[in-house]
Amino acid sequence: MTIKVRSYSKSDFKLVSDFLVETYQPGGKYLNWLQPRWEYMNYHPILDEENLNKIGIWEDDGKIVGIVNYEHYLGNTYYSINPQYSHLKREMIAYGEKHLLGDSLNPDKKYIALYIKDFDHEMEEIAKEKGYEKNDGDLEYCTITQLIIPKPFPEIKLPEGFKLKSLAEDNNLDKISRVLWRGFEHEGEPPEEEIEGIKLMQSAPNFRKDITIVVEAPDGNFAAFCGMWYDATNKIAFVEPVATDPDYRRMGLGKAAVMEGIRRCGELGATVAYVESALPIYLSIGFKKACGYYPWVKHFDK
Repeated sequence: MTIKVRSYSKSDFKLVSDFLVETYQPGGKYLNWLQPRWEYMNYHPILDEENLNKIGIWEDDGKIVGIVNYEHYLGNTYYSINPQYSHLKREMIAYGEKHLLGDSLNPDKKYIALYIKDFDHEMEEIAKEKGYEKNDGDLEYCTITQLIIPKPFPEIKLPEGFKLKSLAEDNNLDKISRVLWRGFEHEGEPPEEEIEGIKLMQSAPNFRKDITIVVEAPDGNFAAFCGMWYDATNKIAFVEPVATDPDYRRMGLGKAAVMEGIRRCGELGATVAYVESALPIYLSIGFKKACGYYPWVKHFDK
C-alpha cells in the first residue's frame, strides 16, 4: 500500500468522476458525492477555478481512494472516500485546514465548514476532537431526498395551453436564461453574460438535452425549468437545478418539469432519483428523506 497525496488538476476530472461512480452506495445513505454533483460543480459559471489546485487527492498505487474539495468557493468543504480507507479521515481534515480555508464574515478570521453526513459518526467524533462545532447557525443543514421511480409512471398534468418540452426539441438560450434568472429571484431581465454560463453548463460531458425539461407557456416563454443528470452505471437520476418564473408559480409547472425529467430517466434505466433538497415541490412528488449533511465549523486567525 503506497498512499500519496497530490493536488487536483483539471485533467483529473474524469478520474474523480469514475471514483465517485465506483464508490456509490445504494440505498439512499451514500457517503460520497454523486458524480452528477461533481460535474455540476465543475461546469457551473460561479466556480472559483483559480483554486482548483487546492483540492486534495489521495491515491493508492495510482488509484484514487479519497478527495477533499470545496464547492464553488473556498470554505465549504466536502470529503469523499473509499470506505476501505476510513483511516485517512483525520489526514483529510488536516489537509482542508491547510489548503481550503475561506474568508469569514469576521475580517480577522478564516473559516472552514466540513460537511459531514448525519450517519458518519466516526467523522463527527474526529471533528469534535479537532475543535469543530456543529452548525454555528450561519450555514444550513442539507437534506438529501430520494424517490424510487415508480412503474408505471403516474400521469403528468399541466394547465391548458402549457407544454412539456426537452432542450433537444427547443434549446432557446434566451428563454432558458430568462426562466433561470427570474426563477432564482433576480430582478429585471437577465444580463447577456448569463448565456455564456448556460453554454458552459451544456458543455459538460454528461449534460443531456433530451432529459433537461422546460415548460412552455402559451405565450412561448419558458415558465419552468428542470435540469436532470443521469448516471447510467448506477441507474441514478439527479435533479439540479429547478426554477419557476414567479409569474407562473403555484400552478404545478415546476413539479411537472421534474416529473417529466425523472420519467425520461426511468425510460433510460434509472431506478432512483435524488435531489439534495427537501423543498415542498419534491415532497409533493414523493421524495423521502434519505440522509443529510451537517456543517461542522472551525475558525482560524488570519
